[in-house]
Amino acid sequence: MLNDTPLTYQALRITEGARGTFQQSVESLATQSLPSNEVLIRVVYSSLNYKDALSASGRHGVTQSYPHTPGVDAAGLVVRDASGIFCAGDEIVVTGYDLGMNTAGGLAQFICVPAHWVVPLPSTLSLREAMIYGTAGLTAALCMEKLLRMGATPGDGVVAVTGATGGVGSMAIAMLAQQGFDVAAITGKLEASESLAKIGAKQVIDRSTFDELVDRPLVSPQWAHAIDCLGGDYLFGLAKSLAYGGSVAACGLSAASEFKANVFPFVLRGINVLGVDSVELPLEQKIRMWGKLGGVYRPPMLGSMALEITLEQVPQHLDQLLNGHAVGRYLVKL
Repeated sequence: MLNDTPLTYQALRITEGARGTFQQSVESLATQSLPSNEVLIRVVYSSLNYKDALSASGRHGVTQSYPHTPGVDAAGLVVRDASGIFCAGDEIVVTGYDLGMNTAGGLAQFICVPAHWVVPLPSTLSLREAMIYGTAGLTAALCMEKLLRMGATPGDGVVAVTGATGGVGSMAIAMLAQQGFDVAAITGKLEASESLAKIGAKQVIDRSTFDELVDRPLVSPQWAHAIDCLGGDYLFGLAKSLAYGGSVAACGLSAASEFKANVFPFVLRGINVLGVDSVELPLEQKIRMWGKLGGVYRPPMLGSMALEITLEQVPQHLDQLLNGHAVGRYLVKL
């Protein structure tokens, strides 16, 4: 038995059945089965991400062996830290790295992780707010910051965001609007237009309009800048419809990992495609960005930007994420 912890804890468990099928269930696990890392954490909140849905459905490119507990996000309290960096009771956040991939993840009441994965919770955020953000909010902030570093200003014109009803997309819209940008939300769920307008979208555009752009080498400029959460032809559709000198921050591949491309937007309009990663981001950069999420990047409606669910409700919502039916953020109270 580990000190200061119960003998067992509750966790979402993914098991592999016959013929490559995978089952999701909430199980009671022995605390001694946790990885032997430095920091033991009592998880208070987690959140759901597309990568969790991939892990839960048996995608071996995400998780190599089962049974497994997914969850790439966790916020909670330190129980003990063998490294001596943290004290018992410290509030912390863990996102990315190997959490929830091949290391038992945050969809559980306890995790045990290396100390160099752990971010002290900013005093300006609660544990709940941190997981409303989660990986999605961190990624959205990184995308916006890359645009800002390239010189993007609200005066340039409209910023387009694909995957607008998803976690990253919705967070990006809210943050961009908070910074004064006019945002066009590009989505396949036009029924969500009202909710997108509430978080800051000035326009809502059917993403099927991108289908007609696929075979065209260049189109008339429509956006000053963009954030793409989907990949594939959506990414290059944005690139070839940016205004001169515009930038698109690319952070997702749920639509596809490849796209048809040519050099026209790059050499005729000088556009920039900016890659964004939040998983292996160095810890010091994560700490800096979490500080901004608690400060200058914080949207006014943050506290209401997620649906709170229980661990038992997670499987049905992971299915929605995997099938493209999810809207917004899902906050898991442990």
